[in-house]
Amino acid sequence: MKKNNTPAIIGIAVAVIALVFGGVALTRNVGKSDKTISRESAMDTLEKYYKKIDPKEAAPVKGQVTYAEEENLFQELPELKADSITVNETTGYYAEIFASSEKTGTGTDGYLREMAEKFNRQKPIINGQPASIRLRTVSSGQQVDYPASGKYLPDAISPSSDLSVKMLNAKGIPTTNITDSLVMNYAGLVVSNSTYSTLVEDYGSADAKTFAQATADGRITVGYTNPFTSATGMNFLVTLLDSYDSGNILSNRAIEGFQAFQENVPFVAMTTGQMRSAAERGSFDAFVLEYQVFVNDSKLSRNYRFIPFGYAHTNPLAKLDTSDKGPILESFAQFCRENGGSLAQSDGFDQNIDYIPSLPDYSGADLMAAQQLYKENKDSQPVVCVFVTDVSGSMAGEPLNTLKDSLINSMQYINTNNYIGLVSYNDDVTISLPIAEFDINQQSYFKGTVESLDSSGGTATYDGLCVALKMIEDKLVEVPDAKAMVFVLSDGETNRGHTLKDVESIVSGLAIPVYTIGYNADIDALSKLSDINEGVCINANTDDVIYQLKQLFNANM
Repeated sequence: MKKNNTPAIIGIAVAVIALVFGGVALTRNVGKSDKTISRESAMDTLEKYYKKIDPKEAAPVKGQVTYAEEENLFQELPELKADSITVNETTGYYAEIFASSEKTGTGTDGYLREMAEKFNRQKPIINGQPASIRLRTVSSGQQVDYPASGKYLPDAISPSSDLSVKMLNAKGIPTTNITDSLVMNYAGLVVSNSTYSTLVEDYGSADAKTFAQATADGRITVGYTNPFTSATGMNFLVTLLDSYDSGNILSNRAIEGFQAFQENVPFVAMTTGQMRSAAERGSFDAFVLEYQVFVNDSKLSRNYRFIPFGYAHTNPLAKLDTSDKGPILESFAQFCRENGGSLAQSDGFDQNIDYIPSLPDYSGADLMAAQQLYKENKDSQPVVCVFVTDVSGSMAGEPLNTLKDSLINSMQYINTNNYIGLVSYNDDVTISLPIAEFDINQQSYFKGTVESLDSSGGTATYDGLCVALKMIEDKLVEVPDAKAMVFVLSDGETNRGHTLKDVESIVSGLAIPVYTIGYNADIDALSKLSDINEGVCINANTDDVIYQLKQLFNANM
């Protein structure tokens, strides 16, 4: 009797199919790195989200492009607020000093603050009247910008190094040094003991030139801070350029060396905090820091080496020649010399290290030209970037107007070889400007698009981010060697669409840094988003976001 074999045949077929597809599933990732798998997974999820979001496309709008950079500097700088004053004057006759944060903070960062407080308690009589000091915390870069713009003139500045004084003089603001050095400090590269040993073994030494060559060779990655705002970052830039052509930091040879170095630098940090966080995550093998910070960090000083470079950070006290408060400043400098020695040393200044600076004495004009050289040559590949702008109802009025002003003002700091697009979002997401090279035509569309933004509805921040990431990934097919980044400008918590949790794996898998500008926002959420891939989160009040964007663009675009 013949039996019906159909069930058996079906069972065998099912088993074969299961084995085939099971084998495909088990072997499809063979030979792939975890990074590749993560990226593929991120793209799969992004594609699904993008289809669900279904963004609209806006009609292009043109605007008229006009630039006036020097005039804009006055508008970009935020008003100095009361909380920047770390020591208040105690008399009507006083001298105001701008000083860098490592001298005006608390604990071991409070040297100059403590000295000013002690000076004021002495109630000195100068020119027949009681005198005192007002001390403000102002970054070394802004100590140049405020007087140069004419927006605010202190009586004196005390940046970390005299490079800032030279640049201020070159901008037409003459100064007179009350003292060449209040306290002595040094810039250096912080490197692990193992990396130091490898460099010595492979290159024969471990100095700034060695670090530059090893970075260009792809052996290590060095992190440094924005040379437009950071004295240490500026010092490193000059040291780096001089290492390629000593005495001529603007030569073609210096430029070519810098370009080779920059090819293996993932990003330039806006702040020392961002750079150190990146180093802790393993993004850098070495990073720049001041010795005073290094020696006061037991973890760093115990496990890492400090390799000094460039100019000493002499912390000068320079009087603006417009000020008539020289007698107060001279008395204060003498007070610091006579009474501040032990405090300076306990705070980590005035340390004896085996290092003698040997760089040429470059002029302020040379230093500013080096900044411009950095701006024009920091990226050997173009940047593909999308701005994601919040146009929800809560942005109505001043927040949206300030966002528009900041983007329009800051667009002049974006290099024209980059590729720029813009997404706007409220309840829905709109591709307001497709990505294109930032030539004069795209600049015109960018300005017109920003000017046409209007506010209403809810806040779908992460839907907007997903659309921007998809636009970037599509563009990278055309420009595969470009660097990618996103800027998110928002004022509030997300209340529509996807969440941070939904998009974390996408941002991580694609490894695209996200820079966030928060207008009285849910800063914790924006910070978490930026932290995924070493971006920066700025809690920007509406009066300083313009300046913050300028610095972001100078450092990264």
